[in-house]
Amino acid sequence: MIVVTGATGNVGRPLAQALAQAGAQVTAVSRHAAAAAADGVRHMPADLAHPQSLTPALDGAKALFLLLSGDLHAPEASPAGIIDLAAASGVRRVVLLSSQGVATRPHGVSRIAMRAVEDALRESGLDWTVLRRGGFASNALAWAESVRTQQTVAAPFGDVGVPIVDPADIAQVAAACLLDDRHTGTVLELTGPEVITPRQQAQAIAAALGSPVRFHELTREQAKAAMTQSVPPALADDTLDITAAPNPAELRISPDVERVLGRAPSPFNDWVARNITAFR
Repeated sequence: MIVVTGATGNVGRPLAQALAQAGAQVTAVSRHAAAAAADGVRHMPADLAHPQSLTPALDGAKALFLLLSGDLHAPEASPAGIIDLAAASGVRRVVLLSSQGVATRPHGVSRIAMRAVEDALRESGLDWTVLRRGGFASNALAWAESVRTQQTVAAPFGDVGVPIVDPADIAQVAAACLLDDRHTGTVLELTGPEVITPRQQAQAIAAALGSPVRFHELTREQAKAAMTQSVPPALADDTLDITAAPNPAELRISPDVERVLGRAPSPFNDWVARNITAFR
């Protein structure tokens, strides 16, 4: 049995499907119960801010995909407790979705917290793989309503780009790491195949729609105000630091997706083509 946390999200959902298609038994965990996404997938509710709620899902599990998201920053959160609980439940392998910023911006508040989780996993005695991902291509979904209603994308730093990664590629890499041990004890950096700016992303959406999309540049303050409606202020600042002025390590296109999957990572245009209905 493989347990997938964050199972209703942009990484967890395709990961659960990929594992099921590979013949694995999968327990998909999210805060609220949901219908199974594929044969071989069962859903169980748990709140990772309260590690003990994960106990029933871990019963009989041998591997765990750990995606913490906002749970990392909840006041009562205990990410290391999740790892301890997994080990006590008989889990032998954990694949952790971390952030590229752990290495490139180690002193950011959110990066320090994630690095502590990485360290706890390394010291756990479990088989582990850490996936340090760049920015998500799916963050563009934040523009869906404004594209639908105003034909507008609003974002800061319109001409500053980074190699954002398709969540489906993250899911495929995670599946490979959960299903065999070739990547045990490694840290993989996951990026897309190209540096792309917010303005260029807006152009890609417009091309897929076949209609114009205007780009409106936000100030940093405006962008932070919007982001803190869904993420902690420290995480918003850490993210904006990167998008404002990426350093050479954050501009690097990693070979790790291709190394694991045997193909190049998917470009943003491919992600847009698969998700264009969200913008119509």
